[in-house]
Amino acid sequence: MLQAYQGGLGLPDRDYYLKDDERSKNIRAEYVKHLQSMFGLLGSDAAAAQKKANGKVLRGTTQMQPRRKRVLYATDEAVGEALGQLYVQKTFSPAAKAKALEMVNNLQEAFKEHVRDLDWMSEETKKQALDKLNAFAVKIGYPDKWKSYEGLEVNRDAYAANVMRANKFAFRRDVNKIGKPVDRTEWFMSPPTVNAYYNPTMNEIVFPAGILQPPFFDPKADDAVNYGGMGAVIGHELTHGFDDQGAQYDKEGNLKNWWSKEDLEQFTNRANAVAGQYDKYIVLDKLHVNGKLTLGENIADIGGLNIAYTALQKALQKNDPGNIAGLTPEQRFFLAWAQIWRINARDEYLSQQILTDPHSPGRFRTNGPVSNMPQFYKAFGCDQGDQLFRAENERVKIW
Repeated sequence: MLQAYQGGLGLPDRDYYLKDDERSKNIRAEYVKHLQSMFGLLGSDAAAAQKKANGKVLRGTTQMQPRRKRVLYATDEAVGEALGQLYVQKTFSPAAKAKALEMVNNLQEAFKEHVRDLDWMSEETKKQALDKLNAFAVKIGYPDKWKSYEGLEVNRDAYAANVMRANKFAFRRDVNKIGKPVDRTEWFMSPPTVNAYYNPTMNEIVFPAGILQPPFFDPKADDAVNYGGMGAVIGHELTHGFDDQGAQYDKEGNLKNWWSKEDLEQFTNRANAVAGQYDKYIVLDKLHVNGKLTLGENIADIGGLNIAYTALQKALQKNDPGNIAGLTPEQRFFLAWAQIWRINARDEYLSQQILTDPHSPGRFRTNGPVSNMPQFYKAFGCDQGDQLFRAENERVKIW
């Protein structure tokens, strides 16, 4: 259907215009200077434009990315599935795809087991949840049907002209969908993308080849590492179907309540506990994580890691290599989880992230879920008094 919505603001979020703290006031002042500079640059030379480019105040960016990276990103945006065909030939073998699909199946089975064992959900609502899990569509690596770019003119006349032609081509493609049946084979990320998503209106989970690479996934690595990395990501996307937003959609992707009143209250109470946990995390000075803004992602992180752990235990029953480099499988699992969220971030970037991003900063994505898991405490011998220890009555688990 044709949709209309409000265009974006110049600054990342409405709060940047309304908050009265010193940082927000400074950003607004610098933003006015930036706008003045942009008007001035209409007649400035390239050196002046480079000197005054945007991003330093909001994100702490010290320099632009090199041209090769910017051009590669633009190519992926414009003709991602053409680029993707070359990418998967080089990086994603049929064997890797088969192993990734096997992991997804194992995670789905582990999730079903978790649902059946829930002590706070009625049997009828469990049946609805299991029906939705069974109906999940799974897309791995790359589309079965590649997009055609026939009619898109790409030549050496000018880079900007190619970008504009690509934008017009994509717009026409979208407009041409109006009034036609939904194409459920379509992907909304290109194969080289290092990301994944759950689409509630199609009840599908999608994992591009770009994320099915180390450190997330390595067909040659042992199960503990793969389940702690990619397995937890798969569990994360599965759980999105049952977070505070995804849980509002039924197995066919319709916005429909399939919960009993009592079960929904139980779920809401647990979700509120997750929000409360993350509200207490301090990012900078007195700046806290926004537990409500990040709720869906935090529920998915906690659920995904728990489900991946269960799936790993089942895999170890078939093949347990024991300790590797002095680490148990469980320790390797949690270290792999920590490894995929490691990040260096400037204070300015973190300040923007907690105002606008539904994901918690990396260290809280790492530490938040494990602090709720007795399996983590057992793996590393954590006890009361250790930094990540949470009292048993404060630990949160939904799925």
